Amino acid sequence: MAMNRDMMAKLAQMQERLVKAQADLGEKRAEGTSGGGAVTIVLTGGMKVDSLKINPEVIDPDDPEMLEDLLTAALNEVLAKVQSLQMGQLAGLAGSLGIGGLPGLAP
Repeated sequence: MAMNRDMMAKLAQMQERLVKAQADLGEKRAEGTSGGGAVTIVLTGGMKVDSLKINPEVIDPDDPEMLEDLLTAALNEVLAKVQSLQMGQLAGLAGSLGIGGLPGLAP
């Protein structure tokens, strides 16, 4: 059974919105910090590292575990923020397409 023109137009529109949503996410930034700002990680909404800053005072060659813990904490914080950005974008996209009510996607 072939798709009608209306359905094809809706699919094309949905694809355009998805591409725009992905581009919008790529331009957003989220920041995670730890150790009172000793470590700062900035990611794009597309999950790419924008920047990573480490205060030289927390670099102790005799205690690499401390730096590892700081990096892990900052990374976990920023990943949670990016996930929230992505879910918000996806919820907005779902709402604009009239497919709200998907589990985990609050409008």
